Amino acid sequence: MSVPEPSPWTDDLGVLTGLRSGKRSYYPAYVRSMERLERTVEALDGISRALVRTAEGPRALVEAVIRAAADHLQARWLLLAVADGALRAARPRFLLYADDVLIDDETRVPAEAREHLAVLRTRPWEAEASAEDASWVRAPMTLDDEPVGGIAAQPGPGVEVADTDLAVLRVLANQAAVALHNTYLFHAATALRGRTEELSEAAERQARDLAARSAELAETQARLFDAMRRQALDDERHRIARELHDSVTQYVLSAGMTVEVCRAELEALGGPAAEIAGRLAQAKDLNRQAVERLRASIYALHHTQEPPGPLPVMLERLSTVHLPTALDVRVDVHGSPVALPPRAEQSVLRLTGEALFNSATHGKAGRALVRLRYLPDALVLSVSDDGTGDPAHLRRVLEVSRATDLSGRHRGLANMVARAEELGGTLSIRRSGLGGVLLRVDIPLPVRVDEETADDR
Repeated sequence: MSVPEPSPWTDDLGVLTGLRSGKRSYYPAYVRSMERLERTVEALDGISRALVRTAEGPRALVEAVIRAAADHLQARWLLLAVADGALRAARPRFLLYADDVLIDDETRVPAEAREHLAVLRTRPWEAEASAEDASWVRAPMTLDDEPVGGIAAQPGPGVEVADTDLAVLRVLANQAAVALHNTYLFHAATALRGRTEELSEAAERQARDLAARSAELAETQARLFDAMRRQALDDERHRIARELHDSVTQYVLSAGMTVEVCRAELEALGGPAAEIAGRLAQAKDLNRQAVERLRASIYALHHTQEPPGPLPVMLERLSTVHLPTALDVRVDVHGSPVALPPRAEQSVLRLTGEALFNSATHGKAGRALVRLRYLPDALVLSVSDDGTGDPAHLRRVLEVSRATDLSGRHRGLANMVARAEELGGTLSIRRSGLGGVLLRVDIPLPVRVDEETADDR
């Protein structure tokens, strides 16, 4: 008796259900295959739902995988574990589903599950082998074809575990491994990005701090250099002052005494000698003025470094400086004071000091007025007196001294003009409202000092 050839429909059904038979037992087997197929579809749906929870963190993913696998096998016990040394950053390392409770405390793992936990942890390559207890099934967890753990489960009563069920467990386990690894990489990348941002911000802060410290260092170095320079100049001034006091002044005094002795002897002789004695009296007066000028210069050299303070305050102090005669000095300030560079303030002070000395010594003044005016774009300094000086004569003397005076007799006015020009300003001489001479210096703001040509006249 010949056996009929199977139809194509029968072949397709056999491929789908795993059946190759046309016996009467076909229908019950078909029903069981359909049930397995439905469970497989449900498991795959559980896998998809588990995978979309990756962003919630690794534990939520592992819990979803375990519940999907337990639902598929209707399992009372189900264990997922990562092998020791694999996926080192994965957490949790194992999770046990028992009577709808999830356990990650090893002390609470029942004895019947500990054997499978040991296998999955220490010998994950044996996970695919059949368990000694037939009521348990195991499936390996692999990543890049390397065993990294597995799933062990105790299916529910009446559940027959087929190859498709084991395939579902393997898919779940493998997807869990991949998701755990990807979650670790995601969090590592996030942490690295955060760390990179922190390092970038730290680098920017450090760069700003370094720039600020560099600026502070440069300013400190500039101040130190200026202090050293001022100290060197101060030492040199004191040396010159001592030299003037100990030698030059003594020579001038000796010369004055000699002139006085000669004048007295000539007066005693009478006649033409008496006339010569009269002229020597003028020489004695010039000698006295020279001594007074030397003393004033010595004092100025010793007190060049005025105490720091605003320019108006230093002008008030300057008005009390030792002068050859008693000169009543008044200082008026108008406008809002503007801070000037230290060298500019020194130049303004010395201009004022030179003008007051000229008023007292040459102009025979009894009163002087120092007026300082702060304008929006200029600083105006004027020194006026009630002396006998002639502005026109002083202008002529200044012109001659700047061009031909080599003896230094009139260098005071020339130095004042030079100081004003170094500050970008001008100096003018006119008649004072007090009756004497008025010296006026106009300096544009902001002040720019020519460091190369500026000196300490």
